[in-house]
Amino acid sequence: MRTFIYMVRHGDSPKEGNERTRALTEKGKLDAQRIAEVLKDEGINTVISSPYSRSILTVEPLAKQIGQEVIIIEDLKERIFTAENERISDSELFPLLEKSYVDPNFSLKGGETNAECQKRVVKVLKEILNTYIGKKVVIGTHGLVMTLMMGDYDLSYDLTFLHNTSKPDIYRMEFNGQELVKVNRLWESHRLK
Repeated sequence: MRTFIYMVRHGDSPKEGNERTRALTEKGKLDAQRIAEVLKDEGINTVISSPYSRSILTVEPLAKQIGQEVIIIEDLKERIFTAENERISDSELFPLLEKSYVDPNFSLKGGETNAECQKRVVKVLKEILNTYIGKKVVIGTHGLVMTLMMGDYDLSYDLTFLHNTSKPDIYRMEFNGQELVKVNRLWESHRLK
């Protein structure tokens, strides 16, 4: 029986503030409505999200559209980069990501490694696949978390892939049991229409 997971990377969010509570910019809010439009005919059964505001707000319009509440799963949170939980600037983040992909066990003091984050989020994804067999599930997520989950199934989902994603973005993953069968990017094809 086929199960479909829709990875929805959160929309544009402010460049400063607390990692957990940063919301969406006006563009991010508009894109959240567009995501609901893109996925309206997919037959989504369940909407799950990271506990971070920007992820919840990105998938909330879709959840409302199908008459569901967003299910929050704490372990889908973004990788913890520092103990302070403040946003890291892009100029600091890109070298950190490079180091993290060269050495999956690298982290800043008080932070989490790529290996630790991947183990945490893949465990959740496998539980979702077991719980929602034959269903269509949206996961509101973050770029790195999404890439680490997808990369566990196919190594081509790597740092280059992450750098080529957009905010927001949508990837439909088709599973046969726990086996990844196919991936389609839905956001890019929508933007071209």
